[in-house]
Amino acid sequence: MNTGNIDLLLFGHRLRFFRKRLGLTLTDLGKVVSKPAPFLSQLENGHVEAKIGLIGDLATALGVTPADLLDPEPPSRRAALELALRRYQEEPNNIDRKLPLLRPSSKVPDEVLEHIVGLYAALEAESTVGITREQQSALEAREANVALRAEMKQRNNYFEEIEIIAGDILSSVNYAGSGPISEKVLKDICDHFGFAVKRTQEIPNSTRSVTDQRERIIYIPQRNSLPTRLSRSVVLQTLGHYALEHQDTDNFHEYLRQRIESNYFSAAILAPEKAATNFLQSAYDAHDISVEDLQEIFNISYEMAGHRLTNLATKHLGITLHFLRSDDEGFVWKAYENDGVPLPSSPDGTIEGENLCRNWGTRQAFHSEDSYSLHYQYTDTSNGKFWCVTYVEADRLPHHAVTIGTTADQAKWFRGSETKRTSTSYCPDPVCCTLPRAGIRQHWQGVVWPSARDRSYVASGLPVAGKGFSKFPGVDMVEVYEFLERQEST
Repeated sequence: MNTGNIDLLLFGHRLRFFRKRLGLTLTDLGKVVSKPAPFLSQLENGHVEAKIGLIGDLATALGVTPADLLDPEPPSRRAALELALRRYQEEPNNIDRKLPLLRPSSKVPDEVLEHIVGLYAALEAESTVGITREQQSALEAREANVALRAEMKQRNNYFEEIEIIAGDILSSVNYAGSGPISEKVLKDICDHFGFAVKRTQEIPNSTRSVTDQRERIIYIPQRNSLPTRLSRSVVLQTLGHYALEHQDTDNFHEYLRQRIESNYFSAAILAPEKAATNFLQSAYDAHDISVEDLQEIFNISYEMAGHRLTNLATKHLGITLHFLRSDDEGFVWKAYENDGVPLPSSPDGTIEGENLCRNWGTRQAFHSEDSYSLHYQYTDTSNGKFWCVTYVEADRLPHHAVTIGTTADQAKWFRGSETKRTSTSYCPDPVCCTLPRAGIRQHWQGVVWPSARDRSYVASGLPVAGKGFSKFPGVDMVEVYEFLERQEST
């Protein structure tokens, strides 16, 4: 067993964690390993180093392995915060600030520690060299995402002014009042705004449509690259900018708001409020709400049906919900919640680019017996128990999952609520799923070199998680180590 370069502080925290887990006092443990309590206290506070033999004795007494005690990760979120605070306070810049030394006792709440560590992190950020234009743009994008998501939550994702505009337009083109929007109604809406739609093979790959405002033509891709159902939403998203009187902007926050509003307008036309609400009310009365049915009734995508449910369910049915779009590695691309589900977030509140817990239905769906069937699941979390249904999109690579969920007590209104599939998530505690098991990590650490697959969002406008650069960016080391473990066993 190699004990070189042991982080004494981290070792002490892990020793304390395992001792308290067994309910032992320092005196109790000292009797077992023949060491006085004051010495063990010094050990737990990182002031002295344990010899190899003592580490083995401590591990045996605590019912763990030496590898568990020497694991290079904090044993809990609380321990990680205390370690971060200690190290921040020991940095020369902070010593020069002559701030009083804080030694957090067990009575100091985790929220207070989070706040203090966050302030130290902010001080450190302010002391670094000025950020680049690209970094500033990314920061603005993240801030805009956070602000708009907070507004959507405050409004329960219901935009009454857009619903009214969409309703007036549908009335003007004599929409029948139920069922999907016909091609004739869609053409009449285009005529209402004075636009024609033309398909072309030459549309730029970076655009979803191109509008010639002088000739009043909306160009969209040919059917082989943009199916009819998807083209309807693209055309209506474009018309939404005109219906909502959007203006050109070089402000990212305003740009993002316009995108959200034009997407909302498209959904409000394709699944009209009155017709969709009547349908949902009937499903609610039958305890049989289904995103899949909403998709089929109004001939829209599963994602749009999920969004539309979040628009209307809280307003008209009193049901709170959460929505997620994520990829097959668990990275969040879109998210919304007003039901309290504990979505992962960076210190600045950004959710996009963060990694979801492996135990959530959103990720479990990829590993179910039939990953292309709807995956229903209950998950116990730090904020309570939640139910969800996940749909894996098989027609895009990498595969994405769209999840709609609610609190366990509201699940009774949904199809699939009778599922027996359950899971437990302790995230953001690293012991949940973000760290490989101590034994295999000790076995493989330092001898593996994985190569990450290409990811389009690395250089795209999607804000990445606010985390430091790792040796293998984008690589899931939990999966890597477990893969190697399986290979070695065969």
